[in-house]
Amino acid sequence: MNQAEIEAALKAAFGQCEQAFLPLTDRQKEILLNVVIEKLTTQPSIEDNPLDELTLEHRQVLLAFIEDQERQNLNWKITLLNDWLNNQESGKVQFIRNNYGFGWLSRVQPIHLAKYQQQLTNETLKIGDRIEVCNRLWEWVQQDDDSSYEWFSCEVIGFSEFADGESSYTSCLIRFENGLEFEIQGFYEWNRQSWRILE
Repeated sequence: MNQAEIEAALKAAFGQCEQAFLPLTDRQKEILLNVVIEKLTTQPSIEDNPLDELTLEHRQVLLAFIEDQERQNLNWKITLLNDWLNNQESGKVQFIRNNYGFGWLSRVQPIHLAKYQQQLTNETLKIGDRIEVCNRLWEWVQQDDDSSYEWFSCEVIGFSEFADGESSYTSCLIRFENGLEFEIQGFYEWNRQSWRILE
């Protein structure tokens, strides 16, 4: 929306206020016009990235949620807001409502997501890399209770690509320190939030 379109929309709103016998003063109109134009035309700063405030695990969970919503052609913010307005749980991303709220959510812009989605896209592992995996992979763990998660270090020892009709996914074979091996299906796709790179 450019400045002329913003001004036209606000003037239409001012007209509706007058029709409803709730006219705004000239000073109120001026303040609203200035604030809205400033907010809508100011580019968000990458330096003030709300995603930087999240823990690594929460950021990974949120990015996985956003990717899942995009695959379903849904707007992730609208999904969260609908949950909040209907007082419904938001599953793994409930922490956003509980810990950060609407103010934080409204600060997140595509430029902020792009920084971390690029990192996620470039996060392709190779054999020999060390990662940690979460016990939610093979145990029932209450999804909204981060304190029940346990992380175990392991080594990546193999990858396999699978195609199933229209979809495809990656499986990753890992070896724990005790020698046990485990295959994680949907490693980059649906199980992305269940592993993290050892830093």
